[in-house]
Amino acid sequence: MAEVRNADTRERILDAAERLFMAHGYEGTSMRQITGEAGVNLAAVNYHFGSKESLMQEVFRRRLDWLNEERMRVLDELEGAAAGKPLKPSQIVDGFFGTLLRMADDEQRGGVTFLRLLGRTLTDPSEFIRTFMAHEYAAVVERYKEALFKALPDVPKAEIVWRFHFMLGATSYAIAGTDALRLVTDWQIEAEDSTDRLDRLLPRLMSFLLGGLRAPLPQFAAVDN
Repeated sequence: MAEVRNADTRERILDAAERLFMAHGYEGTSMRQITGEAGVNLAAVNYHFGSKESLMQEVFRRRLDWLNEERMRVLDELEGAAAGKPLKPSQIVDGFFGTLLRMADDEQRGGVTFLRLLGRTLTDPSEFIRTFMAHEYAAVVERYKEALFKALPDVPKAEIVWRFHFMLGATSYAIAGTDALRLVTDWQIEAEDSTDRLDRLLPRLMSFLLGGLRAPLPQFAAVDN
């Protein structure tokens, strides 16, 4: 019975921290806010996580473990069906970025709250989070990078790496839930095209990412020696 209570307390702390980190950011969230939201005392947080930094890492780890496993599963399935042939770039982009965005529809995996938290954190990460994320994503990014190299043999590898970098940035910004569109309010977008319409975000973002991936190669000016 004690184990069940401990597991429940741990999840309540993680859920509360996830919501607060999403709303206020890591630096803007205090341990007092977390304990108040979770209905626990500071001793309980220290018992389960030890520190605010460790708590933040666990908030991400419980979601990213599944996300990374699912991305690998999707890629394994696609490559198995391709029987050694290169995948279509659209399949690779959907496997990596589409899998992430579809988490918004799964409350058991964090839903919109985690999606917003991830986007917010990736657009302005603390140093320890940057290091943590790099470690968590390393194997998955390597697999998808190799799949892109194989799918786009005529594109220089350095260009693919840069474009993947740009895709990561665009996706992070898109899911952060910022009010950036208000900077261009004179354009008067309709309500159905607001950032709250996540059902439209996936096809809109996928179209944008694929367009960037398939764009003509840049022409660099000659450098005089």
